[in-house]
Amino acid sequence: MAIWTRPIDLNIANANSANTAVANLGIEITEIGDDFLRGRMPVDSRTVQPRGILHGGASVLLAETLGSFAANFCLRSPGQHAVGLEINANHIRPVASGWVTGTARPIHIGGSTQVWEIRIENAEGKTTCISRLTMAVIQEAGK
Repeated sequence: MAIWTRPIDLNIANANSANTAVANLGIEITEIGDDFLRGRMPVDSRTVQPRGILHGGASVLLAETLGSFAANFCLRSPGQHAVGLEINANHIRPVASGWVTGTARPIHIGGSTQVWEIRIENAEGKTTCISRLTMAVIQEAGK
């Protein structure tokens, strides 16, 4: 059974990222399953640090992007938005080129907070980063 409570169109999700850090780093949402959201990011001049390997901050930006999209597709009431409250990341393995793929899966989907695990892997499917993202669910004023 799918966890999603709002309609999801990957083309619209990706289009909404135009002119943001997400688009500038080349992040794309690529797949949605019953209980996961997946996306990818290139490892290139936009995302590496001076030593030529994937920048930890770029990995965190990918993780928060995937978790944020997923969280906002799971909201229960109109007028709600999920915003980042806390994120951590463990950088496991360096990547020097190609693409990394991240998969966001829920740990907790509550009415006021959500917790997501985002696992980032290299092209060989080896874990490069594991992240946990806590989202606050807020209500728009007057809604």
